[in-house]
Amino acid sequence: MENVVEERPATLPEGTPVGEVIAELSTHFGDRLSTGRAIREQHANSITWLANEAPDAVVFVESTQEVQIVVRACARRGVPVIAFGTGSSLEGQVNAPEGGISVDLSRMNRVLSVHPEDLDCVVEPGVTRKQLNEHLRDAGLFFSIDPGADASLGGMASTRASGTNAVRYGTMKDNVIALTAVLANGEVITTARRAKKSAAGYDLTRLLVGAEGTLGIITSLTLRLAGIPEAISAGVCAFPTVRAACDAVILTIQSGLPVARIELLDEVQVRACNAYSKLDLAEQPTLFVEFHGTEASVHEQAARFGEIAAECGGGDFVWATRPEDRTKLWQARHDAYWACLPLKPGAKALATDVCVPLSRLAECVDETKRDIEEMGMLAPIVGHVGDGNFHTVTLVDMSDPHDVAKAQDFISRMVKRALAMGGTATGEHGVGQGKRKYMEAEHGAATVEAMRAIKQALDPWNIMNPGKILP
Repeated sequence: MENVVEERPATLPEGTPVGEVIAELSTHFGDRLSTGRAIREQHANSITWLANEAPDAVVFVESTQEVQIVVRACARRGVPVIAFGTGSSLEGQVNAPEGGISVDLSRMNRVLSVHPEDLDCVVEPGVTRKQLNEHLRDAGLFFSIDPGADASLGGMASTRASGTNAVRYGTMKDNVIALTAVLANGEVITTARRAKKSAAGYDLTRLLVGAEGTLGIITSLTLRLAGIPEAISAGVCAFPTVRAACDAVILTIQSGLPVARIELLDEVQVRACNAYSKLDLAEQPTLFVEFHGTEASVHEQAARFGEIAAECGGGDFVWATRPEDRTKLWQARHDAYWACLPLKPGAKALATDVCVPLSRLAECVDETKRDIEEMGMLAPIVGHVGDGNFHTVTLVDMSDPHDVAKAQDFISRMVKRALAMGGTATGEHGVGQGKRKYMEAEHGAATVEAMRAIKQALDPWNIMNPGKILP
């Protein structure tokens, strides 16, 4: 398996379907349509070992109506359409295995309205999470989903993203109230109103959140917001083993302690973060935690967590009391992927994840850790363990077939273990190309066929991001 770029000509004859689409779209978009190789490869970017499969052209759209123009032109000729936000997805979601047109939504980046009294806002899909939170700061509000990367909100909805705050605030499926999307026939639908609760018809919002652009292209989102906490406290606590750290997580959640973030880094990941982010943490399995609330409640929560940690063999809880210290701590957590790369220079990194019921977390992480050691892998563990989700960053020498095969076996074992424990093959990275082969094992043949029927009904020509999700 090699991370190579698929060769496609820079221009295509107008007699081919995709050539005809490019010619038609050129008249409308002018220099906002590109067939240059560098632009096309950028829009199939993958930071993992999946091959870069570039589209035939990229169109930079600026409105829902322009998305309709692209989709209708492609639908008439059966040409694939792939939505693109910032390219930060991890399972090949923006690849174009069958060619086609990449629809870049980054210029649709307006915050359309904010309703502070209702704790919601309406945004275009190209707005990034950092951009939105900058916009909201003066209103005393924030959008809680934080996957680390400054991803676009449309992309975060499409992949059903999560992040460090999920244990308290939920994932994208919990925080998207409604959305507007262009379907494969070029029609525009709005899935819901701004009301927080509805029993009116099928829940099309949840259907499109996590669909990875295979059912339609999202062109606006109505999102839940939260108030910026009065007080925030964060810190770290080291443990003798990953199992002990996981046991502390389980007790913390089961006790009802309203922790906002609780993240696990094994000793290998801590070593990498120390070097990359200039930290001086003890190189042991470590929990990063954060509490939100009033001054009194935060102090009480932190004290209770300290007691739980001590019961599980944890060391002293080290506070990051200043905002700049908290920022450095969480930035180090978000930079975990990049911190891993120097551990094995020249290697590719495959970041993948699973999620299990919380009661099985310690067992699953412990067995995965044992696999890493027995197989001689270099695969740091890091995770949003408050909801049973953890990641490995597997470092692989792509020039060594044995190393590649070993990594594939390790990841397969991790996924099968999670499924056997009642978990899922992907907690937050989505399915894309990388996890398609596990869909039937997770859901069963009948459920996958039901998904196919939905896909066929909404996209009978199979033009919306083909080659993703469904095996």
